[in-house]
Amino acid sequence: MNTAKTVRVVRGKCLVTDGPFAETKEQLGGFIIIEAADIDEAIAIAAEIPVGWLGCVEVRPLPENWPPMEAQMSA
Repeated sequence: MNTAKTVRVVRGKCLVTDGPFAETKEQLGGFIIIEAADIDEAIAIAAEIPVGWLGCVEVRPLPENWPPMEAQMSA
């Protein structure tokens, strides 16, 4: 099940498409982990990220078991 969404802001309007946006001409510029109640809140937050005005922001949920137990134990 693909739950990724691609968020773009075009002329001040938030455009959301289903699925990731992966093309060979695209590059990963970094990532941000946010906490949101649901996918709609995550999309609203992504629409405010400035890079979305120039390109796109991919929104994906983290796995249910995030962070991994090893990371929790070392913190």
